[in-house]
Amino acid sequence: MFQKNVSLRALNTFGIDALAEKFAEVNSVSELSTIIEAQKDVFILSGGSNILLTKNIEKPVVFLNIKGIDIIERNDSHVLVKAQAGENWHEFVCWCLSHDFGGLENLSLIPGNVGTSPMQNIGAYGVEIKDCFENLEALEISTGRIKQFTAKECAFGYRESVFKNDLKGKYIILNVTFKLSTSSHQIKADYGAIKDQLASDGVLSPSIQDISKAVIAIRKSKLPDPKEIGNSGSFFKNPVISATHFSKIKAAHPEVPYYTVTEDAIKVPAGWLVEKCGFKGKRFGDAGVHKKQALVLVNYNRAKGADILDLAKNIQTEVSRQFEIDLDMEVNII
Repeated sequence: MFQKNVSLRALNTFGIDALAEKFAEVNSVSELSTIIEAQKDVFILSGGSNILLTKNIEKPVVFLNIKGIDIIERNDSHVLVKAQAGENWHEFVCWCLSHDFGGLENLSLIPGNVGTSPMQNIGAYGVEIKDCFENLEALEISTGRIKQFTAKECAFGYRESVFKNDLKGKYIILNVTFKLSTSSHQIKADYGAIKDQLASDGVLSPSIQDISKAVIAIRKSKLPDPKEIGNSGSFFKNPVISATHFSKIKAAHPEVPYYTVTEDAIKVPAGWLVEKCGFKGKRFGDAGVHKKQALVLVNYNRAKGADILDLAKNIQTEVSRQFEIDLDMEVNII
């Protein structure tokens, strides 16, 4: 069942040419269960969109390619849709929009697969997975049992979940069920970039499809396509700092953008910090910072994972030196 010394370059969005010493693709839960029963310690690979491979993988790599989308329940206002882990995220969002199911449109064009979306509670333009999440099913590696997790049990936070913390490496997400609207959709167009794009498109009363179209246009204008240049989207989390700390930064940089989280918690865009430190558009060998979005680190061709990681650490050091802010990486370092 396992192949030997398989390149993972095409299976991670950074395009890092790391090797899997042993590799198997699974297309069903039964195939996965058989492998897990025989080989407990495995490395699960799905969309490859939120990882940076800095070395070859010695553990058996299992590529999760389980597909399927099902309507579980439907009424006049909502529908429960279950998507298997191997479904491409953006294609799933498009499927929902084609059925006029609302809730995920602001998350259009995010790279990766459905199975990895709850792990970091993916979000964009005012929406996060948790807003439409109903439940998920996951396979417990140590026992082979399948458990259902509610939103509370997933412990969703800002780009966080229990699967990135306490349960990291203990479960394999098999499918995710979302509660989506079938009528009276709640349009979320308050985000500035969406407002501007809708105005540019001449849309006054946007539908969920219009929101998706606007988000796609925005992302394409700012973010590189992983198929054209290796990247994993946003590399750093937007830091949240105290109001006192923020006031010091604003005194020196009146133009600093920010979002008020609470009275004493201010979120500052990590991309702005990286740009202010002079990294935007800079290239270091085949590793670099994207010219349009400083939050995105890129692999221009043959960069190694270690090259990208070194650049990320240099950025963290400089941001800390200039702004006394510690940037956390959003991407999982392997």
